[in-house]
Order: sequence, then structure tokens, then C-alpha cells
Amino acid sequence: MAGTRQTSISAGEAAGQLPLAFPASSRKEAHTPTLARDAQAKRSGRGSSRRSGGRGVRRAAATAETLARQQREISVSEFFAKNRHLLGFDNKRKALLTTVKEAVDNALDACEEAGILPDVEVTIRQTDQDRFRVTVRDNGPGIVRSQIPNIFGKLLYGSKFHRLKMSRGQQGIGISAAGMYGLITTGKPVHIISRTGPRAQAHDYTLAIDTRKNKPDVIRDAPVDVDWPRGTQVSIELQGSYNKGRQSVDEYLELTAIANPHARIVYRPPVGEPVEFPRGTEELPAETREIKPHPYGIELGTFLKMLKETSAKKLGGFLTGEFSRVSSAVAKRVCGEAGLTPNTWVSTVTPQAAERLYAALQGTKLKAPSTNCLAPIGVEAILTGLLKEIKAEFYTASTRPPSVYRGNPFQVEVGLAYGGELGTDKHDEAEENGHRHGEESVHARVIRFANRVPLLYQQSSCCLFRAVVDTKWNNYGVSQSSGALPRAPMVILIHLASVWVPFISEGKEAIADYDEIRKEVRLAIAECGRRRATLLKRKKKKAAYSRRRDVFTRYIDEVVEATRAMTRVNKDELRRSLIELSKVYTAQADMEFDEHGKVIKRRQPGNDLGLENTVVVPREGEEPAGPLFEKPKGRGSTGRRRASVGGARKRAGKR
Repeated sequence: MAGTRQTSISAGEAAGQLPLAFPASSRKEAHTPTLARDAQAKRSGRGSSRRSGGRGVRRAAATAETLARQQREISVSEFFAKNRHLLGFDNKRKALLTTVKEAVDNALDACEEAGILPDVEVTIRQTDQDRFRVTVRDNGPGIVRSQIPNIFGKLLYGSKFHRLKMSRGQQGIGISAAGMYGLITTGKPVHIISRTGPRAQAHDYTLAIDTRKNKPDVIRDAPVDVDWPRGTQVSIELQGSYNKGRQSVDEYLELTAIANPHARIVYRPPVGEPVEFPRGTEELPAETREIKPHPYGIELGTFLKMLKETSAKKLGGFLTGEFSRVSSAVAKRVCGEAGLTPNTWVSTVTPQAAERLYAALQGTKLKAPSTNCLAPIGVEAILTGLLKEIKAEFYTASTRPPSVYRGNPFQVEVGLAYGGELGTDKHDEAEENGHRHGEESVHARVIRFANRVPLLYQQSSCCLFRAVVDTKWNNYGVSQSSGALPRAPMVILIHLASVWVPFISEGKEAIADYDEIRKEVRLAIAECGRRRATLLKRKKKKAAYSRRRDVFTRYIDEVVEATRAMTRVNKDELRRSLIELSKVYTAQADMEFDEHGKVIKRRQPGNDLGLENTVVVPREGEEPAGPLFEKPKGRGSTGRRRASVGGARKRAGKR
């Protein structure tokens, strides 16, 4: 095509340089065929270019048969191997955190289901510049030998996906995906040792994942002797990056210790001394029970599938046996509205009748799902965790009643820590000193949990974080700019417990925005905010009366001297009388007040506010309770102290 264009240009130039002696008609006749040939060649070149892709060769057109030969099934492990960012392996630092998180979550779940207080050991060893070996061991019930390959070498394999019961894991992807990432980045397989009891033989497995078939490839399977009675140990070598600070393994384990005070965690980082997070309570979380799906959380397609696969013979048995909160009376009423009866054979229900039945079921008022499938942290455990890890002055917590979204029960809990080593609220200082504005204090910090698991990424996309921003903190005496976090030395803990947490992605980093969830979070925050406002009002009122008492005390000596000059009085006796009189007129400096300014009495030890689920602990002279919000510094395994709500209350009462 380029050669043709070059030739035609040359022909045109030659035609334009013909001798002037030629007649005009002759010049036109000579020029016209050349233009025609040029246009024809150009059209021919374009056509051949389109057919051959510019290479002068006709391309073979694809047929249905050739396209069919290219089609093949894509395994889930192949998909996630190419899209590992969906699972939290999009950078080296995050990959290391995700690997530790998945292994620790599995360990805690296994221990709790077996009724064992968890003892978890996390060891990270650097093997090369950007390579780390992560080893996590627990004291759980162990894994039977036949299940080890599938649990660690097959994606979407697990026991929690089909259960409506609160648990940390729910997809059957996490730990096997971590092993797959390690295999891809280092070529090293996963190493597992598990023992089911003191008399059982421990088994040593080394395996890899066949990503094309999504099946485990067992490299080694042999018995092994270990010095621990039961539990599971998993080791994964991967490409990663270790850093301290926010969104790190260190922060994840510290937050896990707050939400799981019943667990003891020993952490051996690649740099520095080992750290122990001691157990804060000897009580396990309440045992949860599996529930059946609630009709409000079922869609039409799922309902039709359940109707097809049920083992029930009659419609009444199907409705009462497959769903929660559907009694015989409700089933009879629903069947009647759909033009059916409870004795209708399931096999005779047509698709049209099934759709009518589904509509009638959705339109019937039903009780909310049972909440014995949930195990919230509880206000006592939240306060224990906060006291154990965060050094503040004021602690409070609130647990909301269970609620429902899309038929799934959930429960929201909020804990709040304020003041102390977290800093001084400049906004409050300015108000106490009579100034309009003070130096801006730091933003409050939000720590999010879903089923006791810390959420460290995608904070701004999370429903829990948005609920904090939407709260009008100015109503509780906290400075806040529009659309921003409040400015105060404050930590806000939010926990969502649910049988199915609505994560926005497979990486389980943020919670989807449901109105029901956001509403419950805001109500729990409001309750804690009111208690925090009570503390501020108490402080301000006491400060005002203390200043008044100082004025009286300052002039007592002058009044005594002036009075003695005018009349004969006992100087010491007069001074004592005036001091007692000043205490009478400023007695409110020694009293406590509620949010309405009324005098209150102490109702629980260590709580000067008279509020439930609240602890006030003056911290002067105490050692830090935990390094979570301190500047990074060296710390040893004894840098943690054990604290309990009762102990904190006793200390506060003595002070």
C-alpha cells in the first residue's frame, strides 16, 4: 500500500511536469487514466489491508467450531491466582498481614468451637530480603488426617459457608489462598502439622495447590513426634514486607487482643523482642447455634431451589422445617393466601404456584430470627479489652439489641475510650478557660471489627466508619468538622456480629452500607457519646466550684487578720470556721452530677458517674497499659499487663 501510494505520487508529479507544448486536452487525457489507476490501486490496497491485517495475507475467519475448541472451564484457584488482589494480596505488606490474619482467625475459631481457651503463637522469620516464613500454632482440637489436604490445598472448601452461625471465616478461601500466594511468589509449598489429642499420632503434611484443577498436590505425608498435646501448626513462606505501625501485623494482633480478651497470643516478630498479649478473662464467648434461613432473607430463585431439593413431602413440612420463625399456623395462613394447603404435595407445586407462595410468605409478618446464633463480645469483655490495651481515663461500652438485615440477624457493639495517655482535648480546655476556640486536637481513631476480626483497610468505604462520621458529635461536646471524624483524644471501637457479614469484597476489608446496620451503629455511638458528655459536664462543674473555693481560701487569712484587728477573737478558731464555711458554700466541688446537673450517688465501685457499663480510671503515675497508641519503641514480652474491669474499678474507687 505504501509502495502504491509512492508510485501514484510520482506519477502525479510527472504529469504535472509535462511539456507546455502539449495541448490541454492531451494533458487531461494523459492525467485522467493515471488518477483512475491510482484510485483503483488505493481501493485495492485498503481491501487487502482489511482482509490481511496490513500484512498482505488473508486472515482465516473463526468459525463456531474453532471457537468451541478454545473454550474450557476456569477453576476458582486459577481465577484467584490471576486476581489475588481481590483476596488481600495486592502488595507485599498487605500479603504478610493477610496470611497472619487468616491463620489466626482459623485458630481462634477452632479453639472456640471446641470449648478451649485459645493459646496462639505467631512467629514471623525473615528468610531473605523480601521473603518471610509465617508459622502459626494453636492449642485447638486439631484436624483429622483425611481433611488436611482439602482444607489447606483447595479453595472454596470449608465448613462455614452453608451455616447460618457466627464465625470469623465464612467463605472457605482464606488459608488456602495464603498458601497459593506463597507457592506463586516463592515456589515453596505449605507445611502443616496437626494432632487431635495426647494419645493421637501427629501428622506432618507438605502440600501445594494444583491451580488448574483446584486440588491439593500432596508432597509429603508422614507421622511425626511433637511435644504439644493437641493443635495445629501451619507454616507458609511468602514474598512480603514487614513494617510496624498502622495496618501492620503488630496492629492486627493488638486489636485482636482487644476484641478477644479470652485469648492468649504470643507474637515473635522478625525484628525485636517477643510480645505476649495475656488473657484478660477466663470465660469463653457464649456458644452459638446454627439457625435456619429466615424467609425475609431468601430470594425467589433460592426459594424455588429449596422447594426442588427439600426432603419434605408436603408443603406444610417444607415451610416449618426449612425456615426459621414459620410455625404451623403461619404455614397454614401462607398456603391459604397462595391458594394451596399445608397438605399439598411439594412435587405437585407448579412454578406459578411457588411464586404465589413466595409472595405470600414475604408479605406475612414474621418474628425476627433467633439471636442464639450470635456471640457478641459483651460490654464487660469490651471494657476488659480496652483497659488491657489502651491507656485512657474514661471507658464506656454499649451493646445494642439484636436486629435484622435481609433476614440475617446482627448485633452492634460500641466501646469508647477517652483522655488519659491518648492526649488532652484542646477544645474542652478552651471552653473551660473561656476562649472561643482552642488549639485543634487530634482526630479520634476508629477501630472496626466484624465477628471479632479487626478490619484494617478500606476504612472510608465501610458502613461502620460512615456511621461515625454521620454522628453529630457536637451534641456531645466534641468538636467536629462537616463530613470528618470528631477531634478529640478518643478511640471508638465498633463491632458487628452477624451470621453473614456483608463484606464489599472477598478480601473482607469493609462492610457494605445497609441502612439497618448504620442506624444501629449510630444509636450505640449516641449512648456512649451521652456518657462521655456526662464526664465533661462533671469536670466543668467541679472546676467552677473548685475555682470559687480557691477564691475563698485565698482571702481567709486577710479576713482573719482584719477581724482580729477590730475585735478580740481566737485567730485559729476563726480560720477553721471560715474554711468550713467555704466548704459549705462550695460543697458541689465534692459532689458528682448527671448530664442534667443533678447530684448523683455512686452506684458501682470505680464509677463516679453513676452510669452503667462505664469505668473512670485516673491514670497518673501508672505504667502504660499497651503500646497501641504510643510512639514506636522497644518492648519486651513483659510489656503487657493483665487488667480486668473489676480490678480497674477497685483502683478507681481507691483513688
